[in-house]
Amino acid sequence: MPAPLRLRLDGDALVQNWRTLDRMSGTAACGAAVKANGYGLGAIEVARRLADAGCRDFFVSNWQEAAELAPLGLTVSVLHGVREEDMPAAAAGFARPVLNTPRQVARWKAAGGGVCDVMVDTGMNRLGVSADDIAAGLLDGLQIETLMSHLACADEDSPMNERQRVAFAALAGQTSARRMSLANSAGIALEGYAFDLTRPGLALYGGIPRAQLGEAIRPVVTPEAQILQRRRVVAGDTVGYNATWTASRVTEVAIINLGYADGYFRGFSDRGSAVVDGKHVPVIGRVSMDLLAIDVTAVAEIEEGAWIALYFALPDAAARSGMSQYELLTGMGARYSRSWS
Repeated sequence: MPAPLRLRLDGDALVQNWRTLDRMSGTAACGAAVKANGYGLGAIEVARRLADAGCRDFFVSNWQEAAELAPLGLTVSVLHGVREEDMPAAAAGFARPVLNTPRQVARWKAAGGGVCDVMVDTGMNRLGVSADDIAAGLLDGLQIETLMSHLACADEDSPMNERQRVAFAALAGQTSARRMSLANSAGIALEGYAFDLTRPGLALYGGIPRAQLGEAIRPVVTPEAQILQRRRVVAGDTVGYNATWTASRVTEVAIINLGYADGYFRGFSDRGSAVVDGKHVPVIGRVSMDLLAIDVTAVAEIEEGAWIALYFALPDAAARSGMSQYELLTGMGARYSRSWS
């Protein structure tokens, strides 16, 4: 059945964002994080378009995500490494693990090894082996394609960025790794952080993690939904749960087929907006699970059954909603159809 809500996805903007980040990466190769279903856009469609544009390194979180991409024949790294339960998938060879712990390293060696990546912790204290582990010979005998680490504060002007860069650079030549990789989207905007391979995620999809990317990155995602009902409320009437919005005048209201179950979160209540014929029209009242109310008094011609686009420029949408740009992207639910242009 045709879905009453859709994501309009700009494939050209996606590709241009990758090319911009590739150019900013200098001599380093530019990969793509396509975990969390391509940040909510659809991992297969995202990866196919980026591979056609020249991207050669893709990153997912787990082996289930890697298996979904396997038919494309891409070079995929699994960031969360390899559990015992993952070994049959890892042995199939459609992706390689990013080993994160001494136990994962031992498991991989015991199974005969093979090409892998390794994550080293340089201060984030999330995933990764330690520099001391490396010095003690933990990685000896491994066929390492990429030694990587992850920046904790790249979206801020934090002294931790330089501490991590220096700690990571000190590992050059200490392992068998053919390449080194540190920079995420925000890290690409920092001078001297690219090493041999960058791993953008958010900026591919229209997010702006640092101001330096603001003029270069194009929006990719626009949520749209159909109007289910157009109604008129008079001064003093309220709209939505808990009657948080009261009409100060006669108001034309469109009720649309979209809510927080679709990733349009309650933080947009009385703060979000839609765009009709270039005009911004406000969200009014509480965003509910499946429905949203919009003041369409200024656009008298829009009627029941018409499609309406939500304003979703990610940095501004994040500021309005109180959610991060990452949450806004990855929270978009399965009820949308995804329409690429």
